[in-house]
Amino acid sequence: MHVQEWLENVPAVSVYALVGIVIGLESLGIPLPGEIVLVSAALLSSQHGDVNPVVLGACATAGAVIGDSIGYAIGRKGGRPLLAWLGGKFPKHFGEANIGSAERSFQKWGMWAVFFGRFVALLRIFAGPLAGVLRMPYWKFFVANVLGGIAWAGGTTAVVYWVGVVAEDWLKRFSYVGLGLAVLVGIGSMLLMKRRARKCAAENDAHGAGSGTGEAVPATAAAVAD
Repeated sequence: MHVQEWLENVPAVSVYALVGIVIGLESLGIPLPGEIVLVSAALLSSQHGDVNPVVLGACATAGAVIGDSIGYAIGRKGGRPLLAWLGGKFPKHFGEANIGSAERSFQKWGMWAVFFGRFVALLRIFAGPLAGVLRMPYWKFFVANVLGGIAWAGGTTAVVYWVGVVAEDWLKRFSYVGLGLAVLVGIGSMLLMKRRARKCAAENDAHGAGSGTGEAVPATAAAVAD
């Protein structure tokens, strides 16, 4: 069954809980489709009055912030052996190449890597545990974590909800032309931050390839701890 169809058949409280839990677990470091669940729930809220978009956005933000904070604590306690263990369990997500790319992002951008990481699937999973492993000061992590959670979870909910409402209204008046325009505007809005984050990641990869990776780990840890 499609995510959207399944969400339509559960109570609103269950939708809020599901979104918060899935996003929280993803932010903690477990590869889950948090963004798909959030987008589906936000679209559902635009079509069914039982699901309040404000409550939904708040639950998504809370899940993102709490999950990342728990991931930070686990990463700080587990250290690099934790990353090695995760690499063995989830090689596609926590492979050496992905870890190296994330570390270069932290080295160059520090707390901004946590903020922009919300808009990139892999960095969204890495941010909390990796910040803990690299011992980023918690106050820096907390500020970037909260602002990033609000911008990503709250912003995604608002944009998708608006697109759903506008699309439904325009569909009644202008058929699929209105729907297409609404979807394009919504997608363009959501991709602005993602494009910026990916550009930063690409620059970090180029920087890392040019400077070598032999001493990247100590330099990263020192940069994050500043």
